[in-house]
Amino acid sequence: MRRAGSSSSSSSGMVLPTAFAFVNNPHGCRRPSITATTTTSDRCCRHHSIATTTNALYQNSKEYEGRGILIPPLFSSPPSKEEVDPGTVEGTDLRIVKYPHPSLRAKNEEVSLPDDQKSITKLAKDMLLIMYAAEGVGLAAPQVGVNKRLMVYNPTGDSKKWLEETILVNPVIVEFSDAKDEDIEGCLSFPDMQGEVSRSKWIKVEALTPTGRKVKKKYKGWEARIFQHEYDHLDGTVYTDRLSDETREKVQPRLNELIEEYDGDDGAV
Repeated sequence: MRRAGSSSSSSSGMVLPTAFAFVNNPHGCRRPSITATTTTSDRCCRHHSIATTTNALYQNSKEYEGRGILIPPLFSSPPSKEEVDPGTVEGTDLRIVKYPHPSLRAKNEEVSLPDDQKSITKLAKDMLLIMYAAEGVGLAAPQVGVNKRLMVYNPTGDSKKWLEETILVNPVIVEFSDAKDEDIEGCLSFPDMQGEVSRSKWIKVEALTPTGRKVKKKYKGWEARIFQHEYDHLDGTVYTDRLSDETREKVQPRLNELIEEYDGDDGAV
C-alpha cells in the first residue's frame, strides 16, 4: 500500500496511539480529496504507500506469545516520503506488478504450513526488501505476482525499525466496526494516482506466522487501514474498486494509461 494524504478530520489529535495517522499528520496540513501527482510544495502532505504490515509483534514477549496475542506499541504517524518504482531490487528476482496484471485479480491460495514454511519465509523477506525499496509500508503477495495469502507490512516504512515488521499468513478478518473512516489511499500497483476510500475504523484479525503460530489482534486507525488495504489484495480486490463513481471518473484517465503501458496479457477487469 502506498501512503497518501488526509481528507477527514478527528478530535482525538495525536494524543493516543490509535489516533488516525491519515487524519493527523505531523505537518498539520491536509490534502484535497483526489489528486494524481503532487508538486514539491505539496510534499508536506504526502505519505507512503501501503503494501502490508503493522506494529511490532513483540515476538520476544513470552507472556503474549504463549497466548497467541499481539500487543502493538505506540506508533508514530505515517512517514512523509514519496513512493518510488524500485524496478529490480538487489537480493530478489521479484518485482511489483502493476495494474492490469492478472495476478491482481487471480484467486490466492492458502499457505500450507509447515510444508511451505521455508518458501513462504523467503517470499516474505523478499517482499519486505521490495516494500522498503518502494518507500512503502505494506505489500501483499499477489502484488509481486505470487498468488498466496501472505502479507507483510511496517507502519513506519523504516527498514531500521525491524521490530515494527509484521508477516501474516492466511489472515482472516473475524470482526469489524460498523463505524467507517474515509481517507485517501494509494497503491504501489497503481502508481501516480490516489483517491478516498472508506474503511472500518477497527477490525479484529486472526492469522498465522510463517512458523505456524496462531495470532490474534485488534487493529485501529492507521494499522487497520493498512491491513484492510492489503487484505483486499488477497481477495482479488483493489482499492480502485472502493472509489466513489465521481472519484473513479477522475482517475480513469490514469487507469487507461496503465492499461496502455501494460506489456503482458490484458488483465483488466
